[in-house]
Amino acid sequence: MSISRRNFVIATSVAAGGSMVLSACSSGGGGGGTGGGGSTSTAKYSAVTIGTADDSTGPAPEITGARKGGTIHPIGPDDFSHLDPQRIYFAWNSTVGNLYIRCLTGYKIASGGAMKLVGDLATDTGTMSDGGKTWTFTLKDGLKWEDGSELTVDDVRHGIERGFASFTTEGATYLQSALTGTNDFRSVYKGPYGGKHLSSVVTDTAKKTITFHLKEARPDLNWTLAMQSYGAVPVKHDTKEKYDKDPVSCGPYRIKQHSVDKSLTLVRNTHWDPATDAIRNAYPDSFVFEFGPEALQATDRLIADSGTDQYAVMAYSGVPAERIQKVLGTADLKARTVDGLLTGLYYYAINCKRITDVKVRQALNYAWPLEQIRRIYGGPSAGDYATTVLSPDIAGRVKFDIYGKLTKPQGDTAKAKALLKEAGKLGQKIVYTYPQGGNDAYDKTKVVIADALKQAGFDPVVKPVESTSYYDQVQQIDNQFDVMWFGWSPDWPTGYTLLQPLFDGTTIANGANNVSQLNVPWVNAAIKKDAVIPDATKANASWAALDRQIMEKEAPIIPETYQRRYYLYGDKVGGGEFDPLFSAFILYKLYAKA
Repeated sequence: MSISRRNFVIATSVAAGGSMVLSACSSGGGGGGTGGGGSTSTAKYSAVTIGTADDSTGPAPEITGARKGGTIHPIGPDDFSHLDPQRIYFAWNSTVGNLYIRCLTGYKIASGGAMKLVGDLATDTGTMSDGGKTWTFTLKDGLKWEDGSELTVDDVRHGIERGFASFTTEGATYLQSALTGTNDFRSVYKGPYGGKHLSSVVTDTAKKTITFHLKEARPDLNWTLAMQSYGAVPVKHDTKEKYDKDPVSCGPYRIKQHSVDKSLTLVRNTHWDPATDAIRNAYPDSFVFEFGPEALQATDRLIADSGTDQYAVMAYSGVPAERIQKVLGTADLKARTVDGLLTGLYYYAINCKRITDVKVRQALNYAWPLEQIRRIYGGPSAGDYATTVLSPDIAGRVKFDIYGKLTKPQGDTAKAKALLKEAGKLGQKIVYTYPQGGNDAYDKTKVVIADALKQAGFDPVVKPVESTSYYDQVQQIDNQFDVMWFGWSPDWPTGYTLLQPLFDGTTIANGANNVSQLNVPWVNAAIKKDAVIPDATKANASWAALDRQIMEKEAPIIPETYQRRYYLYGDKVGGGEFDPLFSAFILYKLYAKA
């Protein structure tokens, strides 16, 4: 998703020093430190794999030293905007959703962050046929709702069909489009409330199967279905719009109390059977979320570590720049942190409609001063240099460094100038923009960027845009910018979810996310081809190859950083791990120490 949507919160919430605030999507594969030893800032991403039926069988692996009981107190700056599964897309909502929402598939996260896609409600990750146009899933036995009633395939279908309703416009739309063959899917089906079901979704109550007949092949549909937008909803307890206030649980916890913008309390769902769940542990008796404290206030409370704050965790706002050095430089505080690289990447989109010469775009990549930019963000604690479009947590991703950014992160202005001269473009004007307001880091980076461009033989013109209208402006096809600060994060960890939205020329439109406006026939054809490769291993390899080809032959963006976030937790909290899906704590692995 773009930074203004699911995986990234609006750009101006980014701050220097590793506190860059991004939401998260269903993407992962890497993580940070564990609750026992604290953060090392050397987290490695592991390959994301597809698990077997055995991997999908509960219960989830026990966490060494964990005990049942007690209460965990997550502290966050804002309340959840939505609790209805079909209205959940932002990661902050998804973080709590994992405690009460279950989907056909989900991610089993090992200690350290390695991930497997497994069956959650389903016995496995599904059976594909017809080249990816047909998918069948079988439900596990023993699945129940919080009132003890059976969770059926009709409830799963109901959750899917609710995504077509007029009031569920905030959720993902991949499956709706695939089932109907159009992005205007509500013109085909308006949801289940008129008494009709989608003919393309077939359930068999006796066999406990649900089958999807797609209009277009989606070999990665099992990844898509892990998104909480496709979570099950009980037919008998659906209150339509009101469901957003009081959703019914099929996970280990249920919502007991919600004071909007103040607090949310979840307690055990006694009808959740851990034998059906390979993903989630459930150690605390309850979670009590507190809303309101900003990052600095929450950090200072956790540094003090007194009272119930000993059982608290930073929920979604990371350690801010003002405290990052203190936290990382104090042994007992550092031991109470988790950290991880955020899924997706920050980058600078080059407007290929305006900068048509590939050599000029390549020169921009060589010249860009990543080291100076990261120093302003806070140095190595802010994250790792990005050199690829695919982030390290993407299945099949292959690391490369075409423009020498790992060996010369300060930029190679001499090489850039030579390329400009070769292209006959010395003195090329470059109009650079970034979101202004709420964060002075970008105002500082504009200086080092302009200096580097001048040294490389460019004529830089900096035109910042007020943050509230930034995306409206840069996502216009007739915008007057050459290089635009941007960011993207995938909805699931395959190459499709990065390369297709960013570089498919057929998607260029006002408000669309191909901000580079790259429209090259060979790229469009490659994306179309790779999207329907049925073998996951071959598809992943093909996406990785396309990543390199795009950067080498077209250079439509300048990758910046895979950013890192740090979270503090109280001394009485155990099991702290960084969630590579949602860039937060993995709540269902936490436990309260005695």
